[in-house]
Amino acid sequence: MYLVQLLLPLYDNDRRPFSREHFDEVRHKLTEHFGGVTAYLRSPAVGLWKENDQDVSRDDVVMFEVMSEKLDESWWAQYREELEKTFRQDEVLVRAITVRKL
Repeated sequence: MYLVQLLLPLYDNDRRPFSREHFDEVRHKLTEHFGGVTAYLRSPAVGLWKENDQDVSRDDVVMFEVMSEKLDESWWAQYREELEKTFRQDEVLVRAITVRKL
């Protein structure tokens, strides 16, 4: 079993918020494809990273999670590219974790 997590930014690079419809579309697509989704939208996380030795970039992000028996890496790669276009990002983080249901 896999837990797949997507981290999506709340704002574009000019700090303009993405519309609620963007996130609703993600929730709908993941629910249709996987039969369910968990979305952490009310408590954004703060992501920080160094662009170089002096500049630190910041993103306010929300997380979507799905559970899946199989990991279809080609589907996820294609969907990640779609999300990068929709959210105007150089990279959207999609990660998979092997889990065991207890």
